[in-house]
Amino acid sequence: MPKYSIPKGFRDFPPEVMILRKKVLSIVEETFKKYGYDPIETPALEHWETLKGKYGEEAENKLLYRFKDPWSNRWYALRYDLTVPLARFLSHHAIPLPFRRYHISRVWRHENPQRGRYREFWQCDVDIVGSPYPEADAEIVNVLSEAIENIGLKNFKIKLNDRRILAGIFEETLSLKNAILAYRVIDKLDRIGFEGVRKELSKTGYPNKVVEKIIETISISGSPEKVLDEIEEMYGKNERVNEGIVHLKEMLDFLKYKDKTSIELSLVRGLDYYTGPIFEYVVEKPKIGSIAGGGRYDNLIEIYTGKHIPSTGGSIGVERVIDAGLELGIFKLSEKTYAKVYVLSLKHDKKTYLYALSVASMLRENGIPTHVDVMRRSEQAQRRYALKKGINIIVYVGPKEVSENKVTIYDRMRNLRKVVALEYMIDTIKEFLKNKDTT
Repeated sequence: MPKYSIPKGFRDFPPEVMILRKKVLSIVEETFKKYGYDPIETPALEHWETLKGKYGEEAENKLLYRFKDPWSNRWYALRYDLTVPLARFLSHHAIPLPFRRYHISRVWRHENPQRGRYREFWQCDVDIVGSPYPEADAEIVNVLSEAIENIGLKNFKIKLNDRRILAGIFEETLSLKNAILAYRVIDKLDRIGFEGVRKELSKTGYPNKVVEKIIETISISGSPEKVLDEIEEMYGKNERVNEGIVHLKEMLDFLKYKDKTSIELSLVRGLDYYTGPIFEYVVEKPKIGSIAGGGRYDNLIEIYTGKHIPSTGGSIGVERVIDAGLELGIFKLSEKTYAKVYVLSLKHDKKTYLYALSVASMLRENGIPTHVDVMRRSEQAQRRYALKKGINIIVYVGPKEVSENKVTIYDRMRNLRKVVALEYMIDTIKEFLKNKDTT
């Protein structure tokens, strides 16, 4: 057991894990850029009053990291998500609307750590600020879907709902007082099941008849056309329900991944700021919870700017995506280094090392990531190191190579050795690297 541990729910990432993570993040970022989204960054730390009152009682009392600064006596908090910081950002910066932004960064929550759930984790957010229309919601779902598909998780499903439908049914038709309590219980459905939801709703004081009506409502799910028609028939006279139905029907017309989409009235999303369409992505295997989600939040930015600015967005949870991909065998941790070539110095005199260094410099200048020995180790020790790092191309440099202005190139995977003049080294190594077994 190491003497110095790290906090529960936080992790170190060795090179093979970071190489995979950066690859996944790069795929996501390139997809966001393809749709015309631009990057922003905000501080990890915000004033507590900036975040206070935006997420809901449970999140703010149990999950949000906050502390008093001993020097200033001010209260601060670590980012809980990337959406509220976006709203605060817009109160400081005049941006032409619509504003398409992406933000890929760390957030912190005092969760109970488990598979796919950590206290420090990364989110990949995209948002459209300024549009109230269904095509903006559809674009968010489309870009997230394409990013997830590009990562390699193709068997995903999209759960879709609308907060106005929930509000119309629960707050108006069922006359629930403080319906947000019911939403928070329903949000636990995946973890505690329908029976668990029934018990927790009863504990809140709702009559049995109301509890059973809630269970009946959140059991409605299926293909978008079927479910929306069913809801319209049951609650279509309710103005808020009808607003949600009309918006979702139009939104569905713009979705590229409609065949992967279902309407689920059990979907509520736990954050208080959602006002319209909400969605989550799940994979059938492994059972790891949602891998992405989001929705419309038309009132949040007004709190900070004083102007009503409708907005919609979504986020991919990197940790769950990677955990799922590793379990499904889509990802592998086989790449232990970016280096493709190891320059091995056969002798430890200054002349040989300077030649080895010049060889490494040539490779690097031609875009080939290269290691060169700096430990003055034996040939055998250097070869063992290259093997452990998974570097398959070794360039041998010794007195003979120095005197003849040549190098000896060895492709470990194909057991192929070639002596070439220095001027032909780059082309030869690039040819070796074309072989898929050595890249």
